[in-house]
Amino acid sequence: MKKKYFINNPKVYFIAEIGINHNGEVKNALKLIEEAKSAGCDAVKFQKKSPKISTPKHVWDNPKDTPWGKMTYIEYKERMEFNKKQYREIIKFCNKLKIDWSASCWDIKSVDFMESLRIPYYKVASASITDLALLKRIKKTKKPVIISTGMSTMGQINKAVKILGSKNLGILHCNSSYPAKYEELNLRFITKLKKIFPKSIIGYSGHEKGLSSTVAAAVLDAKIIERHITLDKAMWGTDQLASIESMGYARIIRDTRIIEKSLGEPKKVVFKSEYEVMKKLRPIS
Repeated sequence: MKKKYFINNPKVYFIAEIGINHNGEVKNALKLIEEAKSAGCDAVKFQKKSPKISTPKHVWDNPKDTPWGKMTYIEYKERMEFNKKQYREIIKFCNKLKIDWSASCWDIKSVDFMESLRIPYYKVASASITDLALLKRIKKTKKPVIISTGMSTMGQINKAVKILGSKNLGILHCNSSYPAKYEELNLRFITKLKKIFPKSIIGYSGHEKGLSSTVAAAVLDAKIIERHITLDKAMWGTDQLASIESMGYARIIRDTRIIEKSLGEPKKVVFKSEYEVMKKLRPIS
């Protein structure tokens, strides 16, 4: 039977966004995968870029302070990328732990790179949702796709969905601030997206500091939840502060699984367990 990943999954599909929180070190990536698995995540996700294609040329020579010393911005971006050998080690480890993997590709060359590694499905970052050439290349792979919709208008979202098609598509509500303010999360839009795109799987990608708002997304029937995961929020890196550690992720998953059991159906039911209580508390008529 062919695996469906996030498609028609009976439970919320949890994606631990590793992104660049590995700081260019495979050992960190493997540890993050291990932490994501122990927390109960279904998948981990990386970012793949061709730095000289996806990075604006006017910032290439900007100085950047890093744990490896001062370097140019383009040198830093290239330092953060994994090669095929390193990705094969990562994929092998994911397979060993039985956790899904994916990546957001920021340029067409990166899609070609990931196709050579037989990526199971694609993620499109909020920043790339308007890159129509990239979307068309991903569409040609005929693989499932998840898109994030941060900093995007409805017109931009509609255009992306038109290219990718609504079938086998996950659409994640998102605020792209790092970290996002609670008053700007606008979680009720999740229910609106479900009405606009009934054929797609609607979810949530969160960049807020806390946990409760992500659990609220599950209450609103988000079927995919993505949060950045980190080994330590105090680690060096631009995304660490908007990420959560494995214990926090485990709490989100625990609470979401309880919610899934608790939601029930939109109709009144008198359960069998209530009848004994009824006999004790109501007079016999």
